[in-house]
Amino acid sequence: MEHYGRRYAPNSRETVRRQTVHQFLHGGLILQNPDQPDRPVNSGKTTYQVNSFALDLLRSFGGRNWPLALRRYQVRVETLTERWAKERQLQRIPVVLPDGADLTLSPGGQNVLIAALVKDFCPVFTPGGRVLYVGDADEKFAVYDREVLEGLGVTIEEHGKMPDLVVHYIERDWLELIEAVTSHGPVDTKRHEELQSLFAGSTAGLVFVTSFLDRRTLAKYIGDISWETEVWVAESPTHLIHFNGDRFLGPYE
Repeated sequence: MEHYGRRYAPNSRETVRRQTVHQFLHGGLILQNPDQPDRPVNSGKTTYQVNSFALDLLRSFGGRNWPLALRRYQVRVETLTERWAKERQLQRIPVVLPDGADLTLSPGGQNVLIAALVKDFCPVFTPGGRVLYVGDADEKFAVYDREVLEGLGVTIEEHGKMPDLVVHYIERDWLELIEAVTSHGPVDTKRHEELQSLFAGSTAGLVFVTSFLDRRTLAKYIGDISWETEVWVAESPTHLIHFNGDRFLGPYE
């Protein structure tokens, strides 16, 4: 307000990021996480730095060298933008879906765990299954098979809080709703109820799974995990922990 004559409402960070910061990035004016390019997209430690070439250009504004500096920058920034895009692409996490399709996820965070789920969980616990949804911090609907989900009675609105991974275990007609937990978000009682409501129309049985990279992370959340759910730990990929009481893996009626 003091410097720009505009007041920003609380919680408007995401709006500014999408409507301003993204354009600055694409235009080559700023760099994202130059100190750590593989930092997760939604990390609270995300940093932005003015591109040194853009800074030199802006400093020449109003001077006699401005037209020449602008032309030089326009030529240079196109090449640099292409290079930065390639470098960013190299940091992405490659994933091969069960049907053989290739996918890449933004680096870091829960996407490392999502990649492990597709690689290690699916072949063991949903053999022959089909991945219908993959969430990515950089692109919420990295995979979204709307047609198959609607055929199973599930219609998802854009604002619906999806699990990180949805897999249809075709042989048993189960929908595996999987949360990938690195810093928050296990299937606790509240989340269990949310997912039941979100997928209430499903004709397939619902299975709720919380996944962790290791037992140390599991230990932080073990008191929060809801009954009638499953837990999978990436460091022990062939095992499940059942919070079920009277039965093993499977949907509850």
